[in-house]
Amino acid sequence: MARYDFRTVRLFVEVDLAAGAEVPLSREQGNYLQNVLRLPAGAPVLVFNGRDGEWRALLSGGRRVPVLKVESLQREQSAAGDLGYVFAPLKHARLDYMVQKAVEMGAAVLLPVLTQHTQVSRVNLERMRANVIEAAEQCGILEVPSVEEPLPFDRWLATITPDRVLIFCDEEAEIADPIEALRHAPAGPATLLIGPEGGFAETERRALLGRARVVRLSLGPRILRADTAAVAALALVQAVRGDWR
Repeated sequence: MARYDFRTVRLFVEVDLAAGAEVPLSREQGNYLQNVLRLPAGAPVLVFNGRDGEWRALLSGGRRVPVLKVESLQREQSAAGDLGYVFAPLKHARLDYMVQKAVEMGAAVLLPVLTQHTQVSRVNLERMRANVIEAAEQCGILEVPSVEEPLPFDRWLATITPDRVLIFCDEEAEIADPIEALRHAPAGPATLLIGPEGGFAETERRALLGRARVVRLSLGPRILRADTAAVAALALVQAVRGDWR
């Protein structure tokens, strides 16, 4: 694992980054740096935008309108991953946790899907995005996952391209060993699907099993909550066929 500078504050920004650029800060960002962290003028801050790598900048400007002056590139932008993460929405606190952990585990896309047994039908995408950014800032991540609009199950399934491997957790999986199941899975980009705690409807399950490139993943003998299942399944996928190898 590469050595990251976790001691210097990291901040996600939307603007393009290059040596000599000035990055205006939002009121919230300025308040966080100056009043919460109490950083003085000239303090270093690491900035990234998900496109241009990570840059060292210095806090500058007056107390009312602080800016960051970009100095030097610290890390080149790494290639984006191809692991999609699709899930039935959860209630706020558990959804926050699941989104943060999915970012830490290397998901490239986060997409809520509305199944027949989904218990939460409304999703706060701004809150999801804020959790994505916070996780990326805290964990040294340069590739910021995209947050997609929720889709009904049938519409989402129709968007999956034929080359993509679809992995979903199934307590009735024929192969009880999840590592063995993943080792024998087809090659190619993958999407992991975590269903609702009520499970998939039989029609949904048949639709999933009707696909040619599908992997049924067992998560062992215990019943897991959806947010726990997400972390377990993402760890398995990354360890066997992802970037943990």
